[in-house]
This record gives sequence, C-alpha cells and structure tokens, in this order.
Amino acid sequence: MSNHKPNFGPAPTAPAAVSFTEAFRFWLKLGFISFGGPAGQIAIMHQELVENRRWISERRFLHALNYCMVLPGPEAQQLATYIGWLMHRTRGGIIAGVLFILPSLFILIALSWVYIAFGDAPLVSGLFYGIKPAITAIVVQAAHRIGSRALQNNLLWAVAAASFVAIFALDVPFPAIIASAALIGYIGGCLVPDKFKAGNGYNKASKSFGPALIDDDTPTPEHALFKWRRLLEVAIIGGLLWSIPMGLLAATCGWNHTLTQMGWFFTKAALLTFGGAYAVLPYVYQGAVGHYGWLTPTQMIDGLALGETTPGPLIMVVAFVGFVGGYVKALFGPDSLFLAGAVAASLVTWFTFLPSFIFILSGGPLIETTHNDLKFTAPLTAITAAVVGVILNLALFFGYHVLWPKGFAGSLDWVSAVIALGAAIALFRFKHNVTHVIATCAVLGLLIKVGLA
Repeated sequence: MSNHKPNFGPAPTAPAAVSFTEAFRFWLKLGFISFGGPAGQIAIMHQELVENRRWISERRFLHALNYCMVLPGPEAQQLATYIGWLMHRTRGGIIAGVLFILPSLFILIALSWVYIAFGDAPLVSGLFYGIKPAITAIVVQAAHRIGSRALQNNLLWAVAAASFVAIFALDVPFPAIIASAALIGYIGGCLVPDKFKAGNGYNKASKSFGPALIDDDTPTPEHALFKWRRLLEVAIIGGLLWSIPMGLLAATCGWNHTLTQMGWFFTKAALLTFGGAYAVLPYVYQGAVGHYGWLTPTQMIDGLALGETTPGPLIMVVAFVGFVGGYVKALFGPDSLFLAGAVAASLVTWFTFLPSFIFILSGGPLIETTHNDLKFTAPLTAITAAVVGVILNLALFFGYHVLWPKGFAGSLDWVSAVIALGAAIALFRFKHNVTHVIATCAVLGLLIKVGLA
C-alpha cells in the first residue's frame, strides 16, 4: 500500500489587495450592466464580488445585504456603497454608490427627452404601445413575488388586505399606510412575536468560494470601527448636503417653486421606500400626478417602462418624473426646455439618493463592529405585508389605464389585453427575464401599430 497522499494542488490563496483604480473600473462597469431590478443586481454583485473576484466572503456579503434590506432606499445601490466603503473608506463608498446610478441618470435623461419631444412619432408610440401591457404584468409579478415571501400567516394577509382597501377604496396617503403598518407590527411583535418573524430570504450563507480579500475572520479595518465622533461628522455633513441646496432653492426660487417642491417631495419619498421602488411608486403617483400635476397617468406608466429597460435601480424612474415635470413646466423658458428637464432630473436624483449614502456611511461602522446577524424587525415585517396591498393597487391602476385607455365608458383594448396576458405567461410560467419580455412586447407593439397604420 502506498503511503503517498493524493496531491490536490496548492490551497487557494486570498486575492491580492485591490487598488482604488481597479475598484473604480469595476463600479463603473457595474453601473452599465446592473439590469434586472434589485434581485438581478444583487445576483450580479454576488457573482462578481463573491464568486469570481473573491473581494468579499459570502458571509460578509450577506451580512452587509441584511443591513441594506432593513433600510429605506434601493438595497442594491446601498450594498454597492457599503462594500465600496468597506474596501476603500468613504471615497470608495461614494464612488461605488454614485457610479451605480450615474449611467442610469444620463441614459434616462436622454430617453426622457426622446420620449417627451418625439413621443407622438409612430416609432416611439408603437414601442410604448407594446411596453405598457408588459409593465402591467410586471407589476402583478412584483406583488406576487413580494407577497409569496412576506405573507407567511393570516395576520400578515390581513395587513396586506387592509392596506389594499385603504389605498384603493379610501385613498389613504401612502405615508399613513406605512405608519399604521409599523404600529401594527410593533404591537403585534409584543403580543404575538411569532407572527412577525418573517425572514427576508437572505440570511443563510450557502457555500464558500475560497479565501476572500475580506473574509469571514478578516479584522474590521480601522475606518469601519464605530466611533461617536465619526457618526456625528457624517450626520452633520449629510445634513448640510441636504439643507444647503434646499435652502438655496427656497431662497432663490421660493418655497412653492417646482424645483423646491421636487426637492422636498423626493426627500420624503426617499425615506418611504421600504419594500423597493414598486412600494413607493403609488406615493410618487399620488404626489407627482395627483397633487402637483408634473406628469399624466399615462406618462407615469411610460416612465416605469423606461426605468425597467435601463440599468440602475428602478427608483431611478424619479429622474423621468423630474425631467418631464421640468420640461413641461418650462422652468427656464420655452427656449431651454431640455435644460429645465435635465436640471430637474438631476435635482430629484440628488434628493432621492442622498439619504442612502448617509445611512450606509453612518450605520455601516456599527454593523461592522457588531457582526451580528440582522433580521427584519416586527414593524418592518408588517410594512412589507402592507406594501403587497399597495403594489396590487398599482397593478390595477396600470391595468385600468392600459386596457381601457378611454375609461370604462370606452371599449376594452383587446390587443393590449392579449399582450399583457402573454407577458404574464412568460413571466409566471416560463420565468423569462423582465428585460427580454419588455423588448419582445415593444417589438410586437411596433409591428401592430405599423400594421394598423
């Protein structure tokens, strides 16, 4: 019998330290390929950062993600900010977070201009004719996806149902629904805690992909240790970055000016995005369409379509809302319509995403220092359940405007109904990619419009 032990080759070693320039290139690339909504974007980051590059271990990746999941705001963008900060301090976090949204902002400004300036052209109108029914199916799928994860018992089903009735039948403002759900969750967590322990689906690390640069037992770097002075600095700087532009807008334009109101409104929206972009869209609709009149219901649906087909977080649809509002209101006069739209789009993006950076740079050190697993709190579990009812209302809103474009007094647009049904089958039955479904429906819409012309 041989005494030789089998040789499986040298044990894998951790990758070399990553320079800021190399990280910059990756975050820039991610900004252009981050399609597929939060689930797709998180999957891309996991594959690139955990599996392929091994910049961070599976456990540390999920630890960061769990923190981002309990924050208001786009969790994928916040996760990129967190990992960038962990690797290269504050500048790394800012670069990672900014590059995650900057390509999307530029693309959406260009597409919004094409839409608003040439939306009546046969090519553009044909594409949107096919996209709108697909968006209706996508929103229904979002309600199903979140609901299947969140509604784990009859009590949470009841919260979702009450939320739907409140916004659909009683027209209760979205913030009031969120506050009520949080209160129900807090009380329920004290009385029947087992009913409010729904997980978020990201709690278990499944396997190791080899030693990572930031591994399970890698000591927390000095800059990531919690310090009260550091927390105070971030809070003060973040407050100034919000209050200075808001103050300048109010002083130079007036509180009731469109740009000032956009800054204030989207600050509130940024703090209400529990459950992702689909959850806050009804609030954006209530304000941007119903209260301020920055855009029409049809334009809101078209904006969501553009948001679904561009990289970056879906909440970037706010850039479309800002562009259309600034353009239509001709904020800088009839000769500067594009400039007005671009400035408004950039402004609402600033106020929407600023809180996310503050949350990560202020809360990250506490999370890294504790290294405890994070779970949804009872109030957040109830909020997530309420979000399901809100998204269902959004699906009905889209369906009504797409399938009965002239109202119930008019006839059903059966062609749109068939496209919506086909999109739903592709999403639910065959699990096709959202981007592929939208592209296919857009081509169908164009062919149908050309055929009917």
